[in-house]
Amino acid sequence: MTDLHPAIPRSWLGVASAAHVRIGRERGFMRLNHGKRTALGRIRPGDRIVYYSPATEMRGTDRLQSFTAIGIVREGEPYQAEMRDGTPAWQRDVMWLPAREAPIAPLLNRLELTAGKANWGYQLRFGLLELSADDLAAIAGAMGADVPTP
Repeated sequence: MTDLHPAIPRSWLGVASAAHVRIGRERGFMRLNHGKRTALGRIRPGDRIVYYSPATEMRGTDRLQSFTAIGIVREGEPYQAEMRDGTPAWQRDVMWLPAREAPIAPLLNRLELTAGKANWGYQLRFGLLELSADDLAAIAGAMGADVPTP
């Protein structure tokens, strides 16, 4: 028996420095957890991805704390490519949507992800979290992005 209804796209929050997210946006791909494949395997074509960047540079101290990209995962499986330093990394292709970077602070009390959580940033250490549809809509609104509904 086949499933007559395609899976409902899920929404995800990835965590990476803004500098790394900007490279992916320019080149049409996403990476997670320093190029490891595991997290990318949870994501499917059609899923929505939002990136949160705690800082501008990896291990940076500038406290950027902003959403820096939003897009839709393209068809295809994760594939291996090389980072600028020649290190192999897994990535997926993404159709990035026109959007502006948006600070998380104004949304902290509105998002299910963060509301009422004094240590909201602690959960981000894993690099990938599933977002609710309401959180995706709130973040997309803050970024001025038009995310098509499935």
